[in-house]
Amino acid sequence: MAFEATKREWCELYTFLRLLAEGKVALGTAQGKKDDVYWPIAMIQREEHDGTRRYYIENESIRIVGETMEQTISREDFGVVAGLILQAVKSSSENDVSSPDGVEEFLNEAGIYDLEAKTEDRTDFSVAFWHSEAPLRGFCVRSRLGTMNPLLDGGRAANLKLEQSGAKFATPAVSKINALPESPNEVSERMMLIERLGGVLKYSDVADRVFRCNLSMIDLHFPRMLTEMVRIMHLDGISRISELTEIIKQMNPLKLKDELINKHSFYEFKMKEFLMALALGMRPAKIYTGEDSAVEGLLLVDGSGEVLCYHKSEKKVMEDFLFLNTRLEKGSVDKDKYGFLERENGVYYFKLNAKIALVKR
Repeated sequence: MAFEATKREWCELYTFLRLLAEGKVALGTAQGKKDDVYWPIAMIQREEHDGTRRYYIENESIRIVGETMEQTISREDFGVVAGLILQAVKSSSENDVSSPDGVEEFLNEAGIYDLEAKTEDRTDFSVAFWHSEAPLRGFCVRSRLGTMNPLLDGGRAANLKLEQSGAKFATPAVSKINALPESPNEVSERMMLIERLGGVLKYSDVADRVFRCNLSMIDLHFPRMLTEMVRIMHLDGISRISELTEIIKQMNPLKLKDELINKHSFYEFKMKEFLMALALGMRPAKIYTGEDSAVEGLLLVDGSGEVLCYHKSEKKVMEDFLFLNTRLEKGSVDKDKYGFLERENGVYYFKLNAKIALVKR
């Protein structure tokens, strides 16, 4: 009997099955293309609701070792099922995709019951390269064939505060600003109305104490830089991180010397550091110490179904990939509670929300 799952769930499973079938993975380039270099895979470890499974890649078969089971299945079968899943995902215009014929039977035989792995460390599965006893490397899967989880999706914890100064607004003016109708550009429309009425919005603070400290670990002035980028995204409609960073360089909100900006590439350096921290486990509401998390890299499924590997040991390539392939997005205004004037200790503040995701193509 067929069952349904989201494209994201199917793509995580597809990646897992394809790597086992091929026994290797291509490294990705900074442009999101396939490099000529491959890393051989010896074993993949994945969590199920009933415990840990280890999938050892042998010549013609996959040996599956669980806490209460051990069996062997042909590697070719893993490749066939991966192909069926890829075809189903690519041919569906809906986000929910029905399981192709034969897939459910194979998953039962292989002891795969959870399409998305059950882990607490945010990894989707861990890979041993070159040798089955090699140290495990934790990965997250992102797929351009479906909806991707954002790199930064902190909800209210990722709100940034602008203080309203200039003209003093009476309650009717504030009500008029906040009452602007919902639309894709409601945040920018409110900001522009504040400006037309004589108000000025200046960076004040990060709403959440933990997120403020996390951003300060990148640089004490990084919160201001990020806030200015989010403001530009709303007002000018530019969302690519690389393009926004170039604009910030010209604006120079931190009032840096030219040498630091151009010769040392300060703004690019800080943004790449931040993106790497996000990719490897930084979260807004969790204290970040700069220490390595279980996540060491990401596996990207491109539009054709090719799986590309980005690992922190290939630091420059992964940093450049994130820098060139991420964008700011608009979160839900109602859910994340931003985009309107609110009074706090006699002062009006206007909050923006930081959300960063990989571009779809």
